[in-house]
Amino acid sequence: QVQLVESGGGLVQAGGSLRLSCAASISIFSINTMDWYRQGPGMQRELVAAITRGGTTNYADSVKGRFTLSRDNAKNTVYLQMSSLKPEDTAVYYCHCRFARLENWGQGTQVTVSS
Repeated sequence: QVQLVESGGGLVQAGGSLRLSCAASISIFSINTMDWYRQGPGMQRELVAAITRGGTTNYADSVKGRFTLSRDNAKNTVYLQMSSLKPEDTAVYYCHCRFARLENWGQGTQVTVSS
């Protein structure tokens, strides 16, 4: 099992920026894909962004051009840089990966964007 620890959430005004971090307990080079999901109030959990071992990224249409996902293999950490934040980005953000046929989730970090 992989332990994932998120940090960096908080309260920000619309148009502002935040950077979320997800630190893994194992070498992330051994993980094919690492993802960020979010779950807003009364909403289903949705995929926000994903990054492969090789660095290929994919984003939900709602965040394209505003969010950037990157990884630092030396620190076993992935980063989600969020810019031009909107109130509809308010959610709990979860780091996720699938490893050894197990789904691994972090505890979540709250992001609140005020209008």
